[in-house]
Amino acid sequence: MTSPFAVGGIIEGFYGTPWTHQQRLDMIGFIGRLGMNTYVYGPKDDAFLRRDWRKKFDRDALRRLRELVDACVQSGVTFTFALSPGLSMRYSSASDRDLLIAKYRQVSELGVSSFALLLDDIPASLQHPEDADVFASLVDAQITLIRQLHPLLDGELMVAPTTYWGRGDEPYLSQLGRGIDPTIDIFFTGRAICSPVLETVDAERFEAATGHPPLYWDNFPVNDVAMTHELHVGPYLGRDGSLGSASRGIIANAMPYPEASKIAFASIADYLADPEAYQPEQSWERAIELVAGADRETVRAFADALRGSALCTDDSPRLAERLERFAFDYSFGDSAVAVAELGDVAAELGVVASHMRTIFNRALAAEVEPWVDQYERAASAIALCAEIMGQGEILPAGRARVMAALTHLRSHRLRVHGDLVDMFLSDFAREFER
Repeated sequence: MTSPFAVGGIIEGFYGTPWTHQQRLDMIGFIGRLGMNTYVYGPKDDAFLRRDWRKKFDRDALRRLRELVDACVQSGVTFTFALSPGLSMRYSSASDRDLLIAKYRQVSELGVSSFALLLDDIPASLQHPEDADVFASLVDAQITLIRQLHPLLDGELMVAPTTYWGRGDEPYLSQLGRGIDPTIDIFFTGRAICSPVLETVDAERFEAATGHPPLYWDNFPVNDVAMTHELHVGPYLGRDGSLGSASRGIIANAMPYPEASKIAFASIADYLADPEAYQPEQSWERAIELVAGADRETVRAFADALRGSALCTDDSPRLAERLERFAFDYSFGDSAVAVAELGDVAAELGVVASHMRTIFNRALAAEVEPWVDQYERAASAIALCAEIMGQGEILPAGRARVMAALTHLRSHRLRVHGDLVDMFLSDFAREFER
């Protein structure tokens, strides 16, 4: 079946340590095998793409870029080269414009014919006095730049606007879209920077306002900036089955952790291939098996504790169900059996943490290790509760030990099981007195 989306792929567009060259090569092969067709090279903390965008690449950098381009060709993936000049760009400067064009042309000589101009995450007004003397607004300046740049590029152009989320009919977006060539793709993240849902009605509104169907920059599974304590390895949710008829496609923003990102990418590839038939849970199970292989059950149990993201508020449903059952049985059933079963829960969590340290996918194990440590802390804290309850009366000293475990858990800030274990420990003294 042919995907209804013209564009489907990923962007290395996060803030944080960029991927290594080998990680990029591996990822290009991976998304190619998934049937994705686009890799956008645009890590925010690569100085030559953002802070030092005026500087040309040296010979070694060009050699690495050529290897990425060649890998994309071999995998049937389009290599898109992105620059982020907006923090320092002087829109009225012919020199800056020429330097920008020269940088793109340096890469086009490697065989690149897909380019992106990223004007996101910059001030919403003109910063240079000389620009304010020439242009009425930031969007006027950007339209002029894009009109000058686009004809000089031998290929396609994508633009990330400064206003890139909302209803899709904001005045800035409408003016930008109507002011540039309709063949240029405009990135849009949806109603929010990290949108819980992407709905066809919003895509239709965007196109009506701008004259361009949106190209979604989907900020999942990315976990940068304020989300660094989270690990996004849950299911891909909340995307309309009919979105392919109203948008150009979806480019998913990666985490700094490429191996862990593959879980989301595999599910996103399923959605892109057939959004109408997409089943999130089944796709997620297949994605975990693809990345974890024989360790799928262990990784599945671990990932269940890390579902939480902008897309999902159903944190750790397996553990939630068991803790709810414990609370009911302890209060209204056989409390001794309930406490024994709580100890079993803690022991099972401990086994998962132990196995996660020895999974065959060593790259994945290394990336998720901090969250495995937190998972293990949660298991130990629940085991402590079971131990204290098993002693009969819950004494002040026991409550103090649990609160110390809670303080230790909170001190690491990493989000595992959502707020579930935190709430269980917080309520320990009040809820389970007998």
